[in-house]
Amino acid sequence: MKKFNIRKVLDGLTAASSSSSSTTQPGTPKENDVVQETLQSEHFQLCKTVRHGFPYQPSSMAFDPVQKILAVGTQAGALRLFGRAGVECYCQHESGAAVIQLQFLINEGALVSALADDSIHLWNLRQKIPAILHSLKFSRERITYCHLPFQSKWLYIGTERGNIHIVNVESFTLSGYVIMWNKAIELSTKTHPGPVVHISDNPMDEGKLLIGFECGVVVMWDLKCKKADYRYTYDEAIHSAAWHHEGKQFVCSHSDGTLTTWNIRAPAKAAQIITPHGKQPKDGKKPEPCKPILKVEYKTTRAGDPFMVLSGGLSYDTVGRRACLTVMHGKSTAVLEMDYPIVDFLTLCETPYPSDFQEPYAVVVLLEKDLVVIDLGQIGYPIFENPYPLSIHESPVTCCEYFADCPAELIPALYSVGSRQKRQGYSKKEWPISGGNWGQGSQSYPEIIITGHADGSIKFWDASALMLQVLYKLKTAKVFERTRGKEEKPSTDIVDEDPFAIQTLSWCPESRMLCVAGVSAHVIVYRFSKQEITTEDVQLLEVRMQGEFSDGDSPDPGGEQTPTLPTPGASSSPQEGELPTQPSTGSNSSDGPRDNIPCLQVRSSPLKQSPGYQVELVIQLVWVSGEPPQPISSLAINSSYGLVVFGNSSGLAVVDYLQKTLLLNMGTSDLYSPSDPYQRQPLSPRKQRQPSGALCDSNDGANPSEDRCKSPTSAKMSRKISSSLDQDAKDNSFTRSRSSSVTSIDRESREAISSFHFCESFPRKNDSLVSPCLLVGTTQGSVMMVDVSMPPGGDQRLQQPVGITSCGTMVSLKGGIMTMALLDAAGALLPPSYEPWYDANASDEEKEKSRRRRPASPPSSQEGQDSQFAVLCSEKQAKVLAMPSQTRLYKHNITETSFVLRADVVQMAGANCIACFCANGHIMTLSLPSLRPLLDVNYLPLTDMRIARTFCFSNLGQALYLTSPTEIQRITYSQETCDNLQEMLSELFTPVETPEAPNRGFFKGLFGGGAQSLDREDLFGETAAGKASRSLAQHIPGPGGMEGMKGAASGVVGDLARARIALDERGQKLGELDERTAAMMASADSFSKHAHDMMLKYKDKKWYQL
Repeated sequence: MKKFNIRKVLDGLTAASSSSSSTTQPGTPKENDVVQETLQSEHFQLCKTVRHGFPYQPSSMAFDPVQKILAVGTQAGALRLFGRAGVECYCQHESGAAVIQLQFLINEGALVSALADDSIHLWNLRQKIPAILHSLKFSRERITYCHLPFQSKWLYIGTERGNIHIVNVESFTLSGYVIMWNKAIELSTKTHPGPVVHISDNPMDEGKLLIGFECGVVVMWDLKCKKADYRYTYDEAIHSAAWHHEGKQFVCSHSDGTLTTWNIRAPAKAAQIITPHGKQPKDGKKPEPCKPILKVEYKTTRAGDPFMVLSGGLSYDTVGRRACLTVMHGKSTAVLEMDYPIVDFLTLCETPYPSDFQEPYAVVVLLEKDLVVIDLGQIGYPIFENPYPLSIHESPVTCCEYFADCPAELIPALYSVGSRQKRQGYSKKEWPISGGNWGQGSQSYPEIIITGHADGSIKFWDASALMLQVLYKLKTAKVFERTRGKEEKPSTDIVDEDPFAIQTLSWCPESRMLCVAGVSAHVIVYRFSKQEITTEDVQLLEVRMQGEFSDGDSPDPGGEQTPTLPTPGASSSPQEGELPTQPSTGSNSSDGPRDNIPCLQVRSSPLKQSPGYQVELVIQLVWVSGEPPQPISSLAINSSYGLVVFGNSSGLAVVDYLQKTLLLNMGTSDLYSPSDPYQRQPLSPRKQRQPSGALCDSNDGANPSEDRCKSPTSAKMSRKISSSLDQDAKDNSFTRSRSSSVTSIDRESREAISSFHFCESFPRKNDSLVSPCLLVGTTQGSVMMVDVSMPPGGDQRLQQPVGITSCGTMVSLKGGIMTMALLDAAGALLPPSYEPWYDANASDEEKEKSRRRRPASPPSSQEGQDSQFAVLCSEKQAKVLAMPSQTRLYKHNITETSFVLRADVVQMAGANCIACFCANGHIMTLSLPSLRPLLDVNYLPLTDMRIARTFCFSNLGQALYLTSPTEIQRITYSQETCDNLQEMLSELFTPVETPEAPNRGFFKGLFGGGAQSLDREDLFGETAAGKASRSLAQHIPGPGGMEGMKGAASGVVGDLARARIALDERGQKLGELDERTAAMMASADSFSKHAHDMMLKYKDKKWYQL
């Protein structure tokens, strides 16, 4: 199946050659003028689509119990909202200040955020991309705590000075009603009580406000009388407080690890003081102090004991113990260890009403790097299986690739093998954060994201329809020995770098062949299989790659060496010339440099390989005369030819992974001139292998390498994954090496291989037949052509060697080569040929049915006519060449002052273009083949090497990068996707009926024991409380206000209007209810009076007188 769905290009090249920055070579063959381009600038627009992953550096959390939506704020001012699986939303506060607290307007589709810069914001969640409706910026006081009672429009704001201000969330104006700290505490108190750390209203009486000050003082404030009813004092600082639902008791958590329970009418002494994790002394003394209990929640159940959930409070002797959440239920106390420190937690309850039995069913725990939901309804408190893609950062991401419009059967295949890897022991209940609805997108093509990680793992993600779900995880480190001997302790240079980290990868979706390169200069080839196998001996190939050295500058400190001229039968360097006198396993003795040994040791025991990706071949570069192998900078695999090619600053190597042999191991300088005497002839690898010393004895795969077990498990590697290719080449040992060819000293010392492209083209200038080829690009901008001579298929493919011949430099560009591609004469992309996937472990009959080679293009023998375009893009410019004449047709200088970090040839709207991301933040697209600029947007300056390492483009206008260590940001450069984005995005707000208020019961109604309501409008409105000081806070209308929203999300204004009408109707109904209640009271009074009259009338009469 073809990777790209190419339609022939139809129209639009007329203005191309007049572009000022694109130049057309004079004498262009006339047949190329036939290529007409359909892509225009109106096909392109850049916008962010979705953000996946765990919110980076979270700081706060809130939950709407009716809408079932979770909000998480971060230290960078980001806001992430989560509903059911696939419902996610990201928005950002402009200031970038940390979000210190979040409060939902429950079931109203709105959220209040409080930031560290003392501003509060009202977010409208009734639109697909939430927007700020109002903001309020405090200028004289710092915000420390916020509280918004259920179904109230008045927000309480506590400050660092100990005062409480009240904000109307509808108009976002301050009330004149202020609770001053000096009125709240006793006049006899001489010290300031500290910041407000808690505010809540009594569940049974909205007129009573509980205020907690940091110093340990808690005040019960009467809102109507504007005075303190009770004051509760404890000599340890308070961190949080929580009510019992009946409003008669509350619990405080303190800095010494204690919990104090208070009866509201007994302020003199706490009713109970406990230290959950304190050791109780036998002599009745106070328990030893513990760490602070940072938060406590007190939740009641109708049928059993209440739950008390708390974080912190462990004893000080538990040094090094992980963060814990404690759940106290009746007489049992469960201590649940977390993998990371706890940021916040929330107990999820059945009712939003604080005056009812809470019936807790789960606890959401926000950790520094994870989100955990604990099931309170099952024994042992199991956790729920998390449906969000929050494990991107499980190990740091080191590389990333994006494949849009993949073969349709890939995702089911990966899911079927990945589903067996899932953990067991999760709660059997449904994920409780279940709000929102999926988008109605028209995007139906499969998308896959592959992430490589620092621990050597690779994850495959289903990224279709703006969602993200992990499909399958591959652990490449299983191939290597992990245990270190006592005498082989890791060197200090390798401590902060994982030796298994993935550096780059190459994947063929059609054949499912995968090739990965790691930071320890190792390459692993994987084949996909649905059968489980056990590999007795992992196939290993050791390759010795190095540059040429002169006798004066040998890196070997052991002494002078005589240079030897390489011949087809001899080695190509002085060091290699001595190899026959050394054991092939290499040496690591104290009297000589480390030589000929790999950085990692391949495991020698049998390897059980589950269904999925299974190791076909391991290739390792070895140390050369005390110098570690250079990091692999480029990699490509081709399933049709059965070849893997990789390169670094030493040169390139071509490996036949079917025959398990090295075909070519060539220095970069040798690629330049095919007539040079130093050029290695394309001999049979079996002849070339032994004298070159490039392989160990296990090349053929027939005999396992016993010697490799003696090699050390690690190597000194002081390089960083994030360093760019040029920097790697400059910083490493080749800066002090010299080429044996004087004409290429500079090139040899700095040049690395940066790009490969397998294709079927014309190997040499003016050839008449297409054949398998390899395009090689270097960091110095050279593009070379390598001819690949394939043996016949079938059994002969496994017996006859593949011939490799360098055909010299084809063209040179400014800057390192980023990407290369081939187009046919009509401008359609010619993807590399591939072999359709077959299961190598299936029966022979099934293999033969599915196994066939698909040629990329039919052999062409049109003499004197250019029938292909070669598209070449470097860090600075792009060129298009006619093939086979190698005539330059078009050239475009992409950037003069910056450089391209990533470039890809992608399919877009039925045509092809080059997409580029520059270090100065510009994203650009160029038409093909004429290289007309179609898009140039200054999107994102390069602030982190992570972005450079992970940015990638894909087909159909899709791209992504890691915006933080834990999050993937997806963007689109397609106008069509931008236009349809509103439909594709998920909906956060869904119309849900608010549950009925708890029934007060007959006796509570009769004796006034139910919840007391309060008309806050009478207290806090302008008529009663007056106006607030203007200098205290400044009101800022948000971009999501009514004016700004008219052109924004579709139907939002209508939604708000409907919400307003619904509120008015609710008010009207409440008014009618009031009238009916008054009428019933009048009727009851009348009945009572009538009954009293009747009683008086018959009071003194005997029964027989009635």
